[in-house]
Amino acid sequence: MSTSEPPSVTASYALAVLGASADGAGEPAWASPTDRLAFGEMRALWDTVLGAPGAGPHTGLLVGDRIRPEGLHVLGHLVLTCADLADAALAAERYHPLVSQAGTVTLHRRAGDSLIRYRPTVDPRAMHPQQVEAVLAGMVRAARWIAGDDWAPLAVSFAHPLVGAAEPYARVLGCPVAFDAPEHAITVGNEDLDRRRPLYDPELNALHRAHADRLLDRLSAEVTTAGSVRRWLERAALADAGPEGPAKELNLSVRTLRRALGAEGTSWRELLDAARHARARRLLETSTLSLDRIAPQVGLSGAAALVRAFTRWEGMPPGAYRSRHRPASPPRGPGRGRAGGG
Repeated sequence: MSTSEPPSVTASYALAVLGASADGAGEPAWASPTDRLAFGEMRALWDTVLGAPGAGPHTGLLVGDRIRPEGLHVLGHLVLTCADLADAALAAERYHPLVSQAGTVTLHRRAGDSLIRYRPTVDPRAMHPQQVEAVLAGMVRAARWIAGDDWAPLAVSFAHPLVGAAEPYARVLGCPVAFDAPEHAITVGNEDLDRRRPLYDPELNALHRAHADRLLDRLSAEVTTAGSVRRWLERAALADAGPEGPAKELNLSVRTLRRALGAEGTSWRELLDAARHARARRLLETSTLSLDRIAPQVGLSGAAALVRAFTRWEGMPPGAYRSRHRPASPPRGPGRGRAGGG
């Protein structure tokens, strides 16, 4: 059930694109940075930016590299308070629609390194290659807010062909860059992804996350099938969740639901896995429940299955994650029991 409304983009990102373009020109037509532009308006803005004097094939790359937190609205401020790059990538996965509904961001864990994938939700022919380059360069820049200005990913790939010189890509992104690749993606070493920041305020992060959740709920245009399934999974009992549940709520057959999710670049299996991951993280961060008690709440058979799944998701077992991401517990008084283990 894709939305009848066109995908939209926040005006704060449009303002950032105008401000970072070659001449910083453009008279914004929006009353507030929180306004939304239809994707067609954003495409027209890029037409203007790319047609301006001084623009060239690397304009998108440079625009992305100049992005500032306010250009990503609440997502930018949330990223600044994330514990590590993995937390920031998962925040982008969930809250990217607040910036733009014209594409999705997903984190895919592998042994040794991970992929952060970007997939347009519009017809790729309707999107300038420079728009995609601005998104991926902007993600690299946002990662540097956390990891430092000298940080670089292992590799970046674009599905479109190279236009212009290759040197600026390697210089700006700081890594090998491939074109005509199977997908748009950033490859990050898991050691970098999981390196915890020395200064991390979980309470401030929670405030930004709660605000982002409220904005996501109010974003009525985000009525894609995938978005509806994600919201259904957030309140579902994951132990017995199946595609029949959201299909019934959306008045779709299971087959139509699966086909719609495929058209949006995802699947029931991927969304269920992401919901399990998110719930496991939340329970490990906010509760003292043992792994045996967390496992059924995320739809897994037991502690061993949770350890395997969580290690695949995060590159570390749940006990190590819990010790790194929970604030220190206050001292226990006499007679207080031991917390459940992880």
